[in-house]
Amino acid sequence: MFGWTRKEAVDGGVVAPEERLPWPQTVALGAQHVVAMFGGTVLGPLLMGFDANVSILMSGIGTLVFFVATAGRVPSYLGSSFSFIAAVIAATGYAGQGANPDLGAALGGIVACGAAYTAIGLVVMATGAGWIERLMPPVVTGAVVAVIGLNLASLPVKTMAPTSFDAWLQAVTFVAIALVAVHARGLARRLLIVVGLVLSTALYAVLTNGLGWGKPIDLAPVAEAAWFGVPAFSAPSFRIEAIALVVPVALILVAENLGHLKAVGAMTGRDMGPWIGRAFVGDGVATMLSGSVGGTGITTYAENIGVMAATRIYSTALFVVAALVAVGLGFSPKFGALIHAIPLAAMGGVSIVIFGLIAVAGARIWVDNRVDFTDSRNMMVAAVTLVLGTGDFTLAFGPFALGGIGTATFGAVLLNAALRGGRP
Repeated sequence: MFGWTRKEAVDGGVVAPEERLPWPQTVALGAQHVVAMFGGTVLGPLLMGFDANVSILMSGIGTLVFFVATAGRVPSYLGSSFSFIAAVIAATGYAGQGANPDLGAALGGIVACGAAYTAIGLVVMATGAGWIERLMPPVVTGAVVAVIGLNLASLPVKTMAPTSFDAWLQAVTFVAIALVAVHARGLARRLLIVVGLVLSTALYAVLTNGLGWGKPIDLAPVAEAAWFGVPAFSAPSFRIEAIALVVPVALILVAENLGHLKAVGAMTGRDMGPWIGRAFVGDGVATMLSGSVGGTGITTYAENIGVMAATRIYSTALFVVAALVAVGLGFSPKFGALIHAIPLAAMGGVSIVIFGLIAVAGARIWVDNRVDFTDSRNMMVAAVTLVLGTGDFTLAFGPFALGGIGTATFGAVLLNAALRGGRP
């Protein structure tokens, strides 16, 4: 698992999963993946009333669990899954502000969901992934991956730019990242997300703290925060009504993870099929561990797939580094305060780029698998899925609400099966 072949830096070259750049560059690039996942991994728990530091810590531990489960063959980072948000809110009645008053019930549901997910992975390991592949062919997985990026697109556009000034800074951020991606050379090009974020934050500080054009960056909480502190761990409680609402998320995670593996396979040129069952088990065990101490359900992270798509560095060594960094940051309230000091608009600009790259990764699955869109079946599956997910189409089943990513995922699977009528 740790026998990476050293590869010297080659500008714009591809670094395979079993290779690594020199350690200084590997560490820097691993830190970039931490930045890429941080927005979602912090935002996810905040939307559910969880402790962000616990979630960051468990994302790092979960990534290490996933690395071991897949024998270091699958380059992926595990972070907070947005698929749990609607189910957790329904199970706990969370009002959207402060700590979740019924956190234990949500954690019990997450642990049970992780157990179900692990069981699916064990079945796949025992029987093969053929039935999963038939259930979710490339037209389905490509649509699901694309929908994840498109569904999240409204988050930075609608909620992370409350003023016209913030919207302009978002534009500056994604233009800066694009310019770095196209025109920079060497390590700066590899670190395009970090470089773009630093440039936009520096400009924001000059315009606000210096010229008073907007809300200034407040570093007082950073100065007051401790360097080291133990996160607020919590224990789960198991209630059947909460478990019934959260466990079905396991099916969404299966489709989500399968889509991510397809995207990674398309980018790396490696067959990820033999590792599907192990990936499910690793993700499921990581989710159980996270929920057992107060963390969110976690999944392979599309944001990091977007970074890999931009940098073409797929070394799994990066994700070991990123996981260790996340574990350290989980015990650092000061770093959490520093991240919260980054202008919301700058994070929004980064999110626009990353979510767009996720959507393109889904389209790449179609291209690489030569999905035939002259076939009306494929066309209808993709068309309906994209609109369901992008429009956040929601279906209510009593107290349980299935949001856009869920309806798109189940819709793609069921519609594909119905239109093909049992045909291969």
